[in-house]
Amino acid sequence: MNIHEYQAKDILKRYGVRIQEGIVADTPDKAVEVARELNIKTGTKWFVVKAQIHAGGRGKGGGVKLAKNYEDVREKSGQILGMQLVTHQTGPEGKKVHKVLISEDVYYPGASEPKEFYLAILMDRTKGCNVIMASTEGGMDIEEVAAHSPEKIIKEWIDPRVGLQGFQARKIAFALGLEGDAFKEMVKFVSSLYKAYIDTDASQFEINPVLKTSDNKILAVDAKVNLDDNALFRHPDLAEMRDILEEDPLEVEAGHFNLNYVKLDGNIGCMVNGAGLAMATMDLIKLSGGEPANFLDVGGGANAKTVEAGFRIILKDPNVKAILINIFGGIVRCDRVATGIVEAYKAIGNIPVPIVVRLQGTNAEEGAKIIDESGLQVHSAVQLKDAADRLKDVLKGV
Repeated sequence: MNIHEYQAKDILKRYGVRIQEGIVADTPDKAVEVARELNIKTGTKWFVVKAQIHAGGRGKGGGVKLAKNYEDVREKSGQILGMQLVTHQTGPEGKKVHKVLISEDVYYPGASEPKEFYLAILMDRTKGCNVIMASTEGGMDIEEVAAHSPEKIIKEWIDPRVGLQGFQARKIAFALGLEGDAFKEMVKFVSSLYKAYIDTDASQFEINPVLKTSDNKILAVDAKVNLDDNALFRHPDLAEMRDILEEDPLEVEAGHFNLNYVKLDGNIGCMVNGAGLAMATMDLIKLSGGEPANFLDVGGGANAKTVEAGFRIILKDPNVKAILINIFGGIVRCDRVATGIVEAYKAIGNIPVPIVVRLQGTNAEEGAKIIDESGLQVHSAVQLKDAADRLKDVLKGV
């Protein structure tokens, strides 16, 4: 589960990580109000207005602006709120901005020049442990740094049996070229950040940039946090941070029926029981000349209700020209699934696209017979090859 920058910074602050202070607002008037509050709290006279969406690259897309007074805060907030912000992570359709974070200006003059760093914690699946990644090239896309200056990326793997050790935090601070107070601050920053990452069952913490201020403070100017959905039952307070406005409406609807749905860009809708079979089914669709329009796993207990919900969600995608249902009857009998498909079809009424149903496993032949005798615009298959051939025939008429 992704969360907003202001929510991520709230988590970091709980663990003693120094952050760029800010307050969220959802209207220009509220933005001015919180800017005044921030002035009293921090003494800042300039403010950074930051769009709150679940995507990076907001600055390049016009979603981060500097305001030098309260009227400027109102004007810049008005420009950002409601805009369709397009970044390299949103795709060409962009995301609508519903909130802005009004933050203090931390690039103030002082004894030395401010310096930006990159810092992230994530799971390295190839080594089976967490890794801390750091770089002196803060503020840049890490992919760009990896492509052009890979030697500037520092990696420190953490043994899960003992956790982050003090010498490792110091090693990172040394590698970033820090000394004196800034060195001590970075050691504390890394240690606190790692504790926050572990305690919240996160799958990714990315702080870009981490700023060394002109008076040698180390703080998080931005924060991108991804939480493990499977661990949210342990963190009801974090689960409440979910913002469904940032999610695909069809994926949200599918969640209400315990369906695992991911929208894709193809023309063939698919409904399958089991994630592995779903991946194989998408391969089958491509081999048949189509493109999968979605990933939809109805789980092991497919019935009329879940099938009907799956149909309705798939059909809300205007790009879908046909639907392939691929069910393996292990836990559930194929004849029951076939009956559920027929009942769901009749409950929905007129389904404007052809449907290919491949049933394999317990009572597969009985299931195929139910489909064939239903009189509906449904084509049955038992073998994968049969399903592919049926799909090819359907695509010829699309």
